[in-house]
Amino acid sequence: MANDNWGHQARFGVFIVGAEPVPEAEWWAMAPSGVSIHAARITSKTPWATWNADHTEVGLGVDLERGARQLAALAADVVVVGHSSSSVLGGEGWDEAVVRQLEEVIGGKTKVTTNGHDCSKALEAVGGKRPFVIIPPWFGDGFIETAREYLITQGLTPAAMFRHVPEDRWRDVPPGDLYRSFMHLEQNAELLRDQVIARCPDEADSVLMIGTGLRCVGVIDDVETALGKPVITANQASLWRCLRLAGIETSIEGYGALLQAD
Repeated sequence: MANDNWGHQARFGVFIVGAEPVPEAEWWAMAPSGVSIHAARITSKTPWATWNADHTEVGLGVDLERGARQLAALAADVVVVGHSSSSVLGGEGWDEAVVRQLEEVIGGKTKVTTNGHDCSKALEAVGGKRPFVIIPPWFGDGFIETAREYLITQGLTPAAMFRHVPEDRWRDVPPGDLYRSFMHLEQNAELLRDQVIARCPDEADSVLMIGTGLRCVGVIDDVETALGKPVITANQASLWRCLRLAGIETSIEGYGALLQAD
């Protein structure tokens, strides 16, 4: 019988941005045999769940709640909110609050996590405390500072923050217009690799590439080899966390030290 990508080891549900092709492509590239990936696409405003008046609980966006009910019907082993921006803009406590709400909706034995927590846990696993943080080119200066503040709440001290600079033909397009101009569909991962290697400060003990829409898992090994530092990316971190939550210790080659079993 030929391989049909049946999830006999685990099924993972991933909430992703409706217009992004990167998350599914990267997850399928890295996923070990016997693990299947099931996406629920979200078009809600960021963050995908909003705080109530006294900042104690969050209300799930319409897309997020609908997707949660769909993934519940799949009996996914682990479900992840694969959206770095929601974790960042939701702020301190948002990850925990959205996990509580999704666990109520999904029920059963399904475990829930968020990309924000996945990245923090992944850095902890590789001993990263002072990461060189890479931001997608379509995020503005305000997001970069908010991301810095969020990472500090996670116990991290960014060595530097760098917004990836796309190819010259996008030079005159403001960050806020790059996504609407479909730059996210024409990303140059080799250019990203070269910029990270050239700009990483010596004092950084790791590299963190946030943004699940940033095309980057294909260059993880190149960057680790060149810098001698562990590299964590958004989709890599969430796959790793889902595997560990599902009790899967499979070693995966080609996508960084994080995914190689001890």
